[in-house]
Amino acid sequence: MPQLTPDKQAGFLAGRLMSMDAYRGFVMTLMAAEILKFHHLHDTFPDSTFWSFLTFHQSHVAWAGCSLHDMIQPSFSFLVGVALPYSIASRVKQGESFGVQFGHAVRRSLILILLGIFLRSTHADQTYFTFEDTLTQIGLGYPFLFLLGNTTARTGWIAFGAILIGYWLAFVLYPSPVGLDYTTVGVPADWSNHYTGLMAHFNKNSNLAWAFDKWFLNLFPREKPFLFNGGGYATLSFIPTLGTMLLGLQAGRWLRSGLTNREILKRLAIAGAVSLVSGLLLQWAGICPIVKRIWTPAWVLFSGGLCFWFLAAFYGIIDVKGWRKWAFPLVVVGMNSIAIYCLVELISHFIVTSLYTHLGHRLFQVFGEPYEQLLVGLATLGIFYLILRWMYNRKLFIRI
Repeated sequence: MPQLTPDKQAGFLAGRLMSMDAYRGFVMTLMAAEILKFHHLHDTFPDSTFWSFLTFHQSHVAWAGCSLHDMIQPSFSFLVGVALPYSIASRVKQGESFGVQFGHAVRRSLILILLGIFLRSTHADQTYFTFEDTLTQIGLGYPFLFLLGNTTARTGWIAFGAILIGYWLAFVLYPSPVGLDYTTVGVPADWSNHYTGLMAHFNKNSNLAWAFDKWFLNLFPREKPFLFNGGGYATLSFIPTLGTMLLGLQAGRWLRSGLTNREILKRLAIAGAVSLVSGLLLQWAGICPIVKRIWTPAWVLFSGGLCFWFLAAFYGIIDVKGWRKWAFPLVVVGMNSIAIYCLVELISHFIVTSLYTHLGHRLFQVFGEPYEQLLVGLATLGIFYLILRWMYNRKLFIRI
């Protein structure tokens, strides 16, 4: 395989914020690493703190709270916002008018939505119209992000506040269910994550977003009527997801502002602390829970704070300190995020099946049967990386 020399690699990355690509690569690697299936080892060794820890952070929490896995979607959304000022500046430099740029934003939005629906339909008997996955959520909000990206920072912050307050009010004003049999909406009778009082308006499959989807999703052809989403996810989450992207937009503006590295890191750190603490206070005060699955305002703030800190860490280590070599594999993944997303969704099973067909099971049981899933998962991740490295060396990047 032809290799890029370090000089050529540096030249190829010139003008790019390497930390942003590395952060995106880290996020996409976390997504792809689901194939390692740590839960199999946790089931085999239930008393192991190590496998219990890894399993927790490779899974989504049941409702309120956060694991590392829960940070994949907000990080990806946040980075869309970070990248926007760079994209706008590049297109302005090429002489594109506002109308041309907005047309591209709308096309990108439609492609993301359709791609999300297509990938979710690969194992269905007919088109599975769903709008709660990462790609469709970003697609639904992207035109609005673009428009706000062409306004002042002050306008962006006002929009951010309006989104969070308006979304919270909409949920609170929607009547809490009285006497609802939660088992009819996919919630176990002994579910331990129900809230009372004001936060009951954010309970699973009994909130405003759930009610909207019972109407909206049944407008599309379906194998059977939509009654609830098993995970509690909802279409309307794209609205607060836009809030997450707006936080990223502000971070991107700071990065392009000409501020000193010290000042940029300071702002990212402070913004992260304020945002994270604000989210925690909303939950502790009983005003709004931190729930990713319906992207509550408290979740926007809490996860947004962590995103600021993640970006600060990658930026400080890679672009400020100049410690770059370790991050190169992440950059390879991050610069082709749509490619790895599609590879994971489309050919993971094919690769695993092919590995077993040509190499058998015994090779992956060299450390014992409990480790078979881990080893075949590592081999699959290695194949994904080789594909992306081949694309990188040839400057083949999937752009939308």
